[in-house]
Amino acid sequence: MTYDLYIADRIYSSWSLRGWLMLEKFGLPCRLHMVGLYSGSMARDLAEVAPARLVPVLRTPEGTVVGESLAIAETLAERHPDLGLWPADPAQRATARWLAAEMVTGFTALRGACPMQLLRVYQGFEPSEAVRVDLARLETLWAHARAISGATQGWLFGAYSLADVFYTPVAARIIGYDLPVSDEARAYALALLSDASVRAWRAEGLKVSYDPEPYRCDLPATDWPIPA
Repeated sequence: MTYDLYIADRIYSSWSLRGWLMLEKFGLPCRLHMVGLYSGSMARDLAEVAPARLVPVLRTPEGTVVGESLAIAETLAERHPDLGLWPADPAQRATARWLAAEMVTGFTALRGACPMQLLRVYQGFEPSEAVRVDLARLETLWAHARAISGATQGWLFGAYSLADVFYTPVAARIIGYDLPVSDEARAYALALLSDASVRAWRAEGLKVSYDPEPYRCDLPATDWPIPA
């Protein structure tokens, strides 16, 4: 049973990373189809899975096309209930779904001001008040998840789940722009980015470069803290 997954650039496409982790972390085989996010070929590359227009896009082994990350997540969880994509405990599962849904619909200031990039750590980035509000909301949600699950460190619900998938690109923003968060939040962000699958994703992404470089900031920077 092999899925088809359409993704864009690994270094910059946060939603592609989420889609890939849903399959990779739970051992679901897939064929990857690269979409030209910066080459202008995106619409053409996605024509065979129309009416989907954004990455990621999943095509099931039976040929059903599923767009939008949350729909992909729920489809995979429904098809593979034995893999534990969501937490088994009902309260934890409901909370994890809440966190994933809020990630999809919220944090617009953070996402707009700090595009995901897995290249370097910018120094001296000054977050706006709206970004700080989003960061405070992140900390509130993560603390709530841990209160529900009892997990004091590591993954939010003890075992790795789709909630961790959805917040991995946020971790890249926290680290990549050296954003002001608590020690606990930074530790969780580093744990997400240190995962072997995320490191492999970044290593593959580093093989591609662009001129000009997308989202380049005119700020001093240091090396990415986690080796590929």
